[in-house]
Amino acid sequence: MPGKTHVYRPVVEWTGNTGSGTSDYRAYERAHAISAPGKADILGSSDPGFRGDGTRWSPEDLFVASVSTCHQLWYLHLCADAGIVVLAYRDEPIGTMIEDADGSGRFVSVVLHPTAKVAAGSDRVKAISLHHEAHAMCFIANSVSCPVSIEPSVIE
Repeated sequence: MPGKTHVYRPVVEWTGNTGSGTSDYRAYERAHAISAPGKADILGSSDPGFRGDGTRWSPEDLFVASVSTCHQLWYLHLCADAGIVVLAYRDEPIGTMIEDADGSGRFVSVVLHPTAKVAAGSDRVKAISLHHEAHAMCFIANSVSCPVSIEPSVIE
């Protein structure tokens, strides 16, 4: 039986033309908006290290957040199916990117640090093992070329 196909079509629009377009590398802002029907806009820019606005989301921020949130959603799903009651969940992921001398680069790792607070009496061993199952199921982690690892913890 063939799998389901899902198609995503956000719109990314550059909003950083300050009057002269890209006439010079320093002549334009890196500002852009990511939108989709029925969803709030995400205001983006490049990282401040690449002449961007540090108050906006960078593609790198969004990449690391995508890996983390995909894991979170799978984890919550698997816990619900297994009867593990999660009361709170927080992750502080770390994505490491290297930049080459020519300006290109790549992420070399993403490490997730999820902490799940579970209801008293929950099977903590099972709750930890479900992180490994969630990692195996994560659409985003399965789609990237850099290693993604998890260092989970469970508290009551």
